[in-house]
Amino acid sequence: MSEVVAGGLLVGVLAYAIFAGADFGAGLWDLTAGGAERGRAPRALIDHSIGPVWEANHTWLIYCLVVFWSAFPVPFAAVMSTLYLPLGFAVLGIVLRGAGFAFRKVLTRTEHQRPGGVAFAASSVITPFFFGAVGGGIASGRVPARGAGDPLTSWLNPISLLTGLMAVGVCAYLGAVFLTADARKQRDHELERWCRRRAWLAAWVIGALSIAGLFVAHADAPRLFSRLLGPALPLTVVSVLAGVAALVLLGRVAPRLLRPLAALAVAALVLGWGVAQYPYLLGTHASVSESAAPHASLVAVTVIFAVALALVIPSFVLLYLLAQRSQLRED
Repeated sequence: MSEVVAGGLLVGVLAYAIFAGADFGAGLWDLTAGGAERGRAPRALIDHSIGPVWEANHTWLIYCLVVFWSAFPVPFAAVMSTLYLPLGFAVLGIVLRGAGFAFRKVLTRTEHQRPGGVAFAASSVITPFFFGAVGGGIASGRVPARGAGDPLTSWLNPISLLTGLMAVGVCAYLGAVFLTADARKQRDHELERWCRRRAWLAAWVIGALSIAGLFVAHADAPRLFSRLLGPALPLTVVSVLAGVAALVLLGRVAPRLLRPLAALAVAALVLGWGVAQYPYLLGTHASVSESAAPHASLVAVTVIFAVALALVIPSFVLLYLLAQRSQLRED
């Protein structure tokens, strides 16, 4: 049962990485869109694309937190008592991002919109970076099983900084691919080219970081390195192939095919990370079976979240379908 619940937790991380990642990536491109006039069209596309769904994506973050503390309370306490600084910065970024986006939408004058836009865009970079740094600290085994690890070196280290940058790059890639698909739906060829160039830029950055990551992981997280090139290697290959396919087909296939390819690339990357960590929750220690809550608690968590997901997933599907149909009518 502990394996099943851990798998459900990984699925929640995967869903958050894909859906929230695309939103964070769109916010990053908002930051680099230029001044009021030059950036007007890209920012309008970003607002149009993420407006109907952006706040709903944090449902997956709540899901992950609740499953983690209910099913694996000791590792949860260890993470929270060690990595509270990057987690606090990530939460601050989420709050600032939501406030900035909301205020930018309701204010009408450019000088009033600008502070909200800066907060929205900057926090779209800050949040994934610190979540990535948390993932690096966990994967490299820097969170002690009993918690209260070093609050600085647990995430200010080579592998954590690299995974933080990788998280930003992956979000940028996802956001650019999703925006390219939306620009094509609107038949705005100039804006589509603008998004496509940024998707390629993000892909090159991710490639460079991945190559650097092999050396960093070998030196700083040897178990993670060996597992990524061992059991997780097929998933890594799938991630690379899907990501490249999405880039090659950016200007050739229907938008409805681009998003699944980009999502597959990120999903395979997250699953590869999960396989590389298995069977440990804290990178090199705290195994899934030994750290799990009592069996009765695991059964309760499984039943409750099965019912919750049976309600939430159809709601998400309906939300996305309505958003897409609205875009088609506007075209």
